[in-house]
Amino acid sequence: MKRILILANFDVGLYKFRKELIQELLNQGNEVYISLPDGELVHNLEEMGCKFVNTAVDRRGMNPKTDVKLMFFYKKLLKKLQPDLVITYTIKPNIYGGLMCRMFHVPYAVNITGLGTAFQSENIIKKLVIFLYKIALKKAKVVFFENVGNKQTFLALNILKEKQMCVLNGAGVNLVEYPFCEYPSEGETRFLFIGRVMKEKGVEELFEAAEKIKSEYSGAFFDIVGPMEDDYKERIDELVEKRIIEYHGYQKDVKPFIEKCHCFVLPSYHEGMANTLLEAGVMGRPLITSRIHGCMEAVKEGESGLLCEKGSGSSLYEAIKNFLNLSYIQQKTMGENGHKWVMKMFDKKRVIEETIHYL
Repeated sequence: MKRILILANFDVGLYKFRKELIQELLNQGNEVYISLPDGELVHNLEEMGCKFVNTAVDRRGMNPKTDVKLMFFYKKLLKKLQPDLVITYTIKPNIYGGLMCRMFHVPYAVNITGLGTAFQSENIIKKLVIFLYKIALKKAKVVFFENVGNKQTFLALNILKEKQMCVLNGAGVNLVEYPFCEYPSEGETRFLFIGRVMKEKGVEELFEAAEKIKSEYSGAFFDIVGPMEDDYKERIDELVEKRIIEYHGYQKDVKPFIEKCHCFVLPSYHEGMANTLLEAGVMGRPLITSRIHGCMEAVKEGESGLLCEKGSGSSLYEAIKNFLNLSYIQQKTMGENGHKWVMKMFDKKRVIEETIHYL
């Protein structure tokens, strides 16, 4: 039996995308501790058998005072628990947890679930993050990536050596939890976006494309599901009033929305592996997404979905228009092809088997 400590920054992500891996670790007789901020899904993880350590993690931005405080919290936690293995998710647990694990010679496995905002601009923040990653990951047992592009970035920046790296097919998707659903009937065409309403998810391009499409196709509808992370309230209120979009806010269960839609849209700027694409794809829905690593892997272009250029409202508009010009049978077949593709490539059981092999 091992004592395993998991460092994360958010209960929703840890439970929704990693609960099957955690359950397998528990099934193998391991003692599992989870260190993250308190949230409504922590109780679910505790019911599975995890032991919870409430940890303050600022998910956005860099603040020297709170970041140093987090690092020293991890230091005390490692000394107290004496874990046999530490598994980290997201940038701050990866860096500050990694630094402390390296300092105290604790075996650790790191998950790069995406490059995040820091890598999107050439500035001092990016240089600092690269510097910290180089130090923090140097002695990692394994560093998991969710797409080849992120791995190549770390190699090009000399952050890691090839032998430490493993590319997984994202977190995978639970084929039981997200079953295939029959394609919706003809008459209207519903496009669905699920995600945090923020610039980096491509919502500005989506709003721009939706306005153009609605002026040309009265039977096209756009459903937006997710919490507002950037301040788009005024813009969304305006679009709702004009009946360009329907905004549903955060939803615990997104499956009814996926089942109702004809096409799932995610024009994101960067992703590790977009779980929403996998969920919509395996449920049998065509996908329109950005031509970037972390998104395009979920699509067989022209067969299960269409790709658009990152940050281009006109490219997204063309992709949506091209989808609308397909026949109903072509749209339905595209969804069926997507279901087969995601099942073949992203089955969570296989992702978990590969993860545990490297731990």
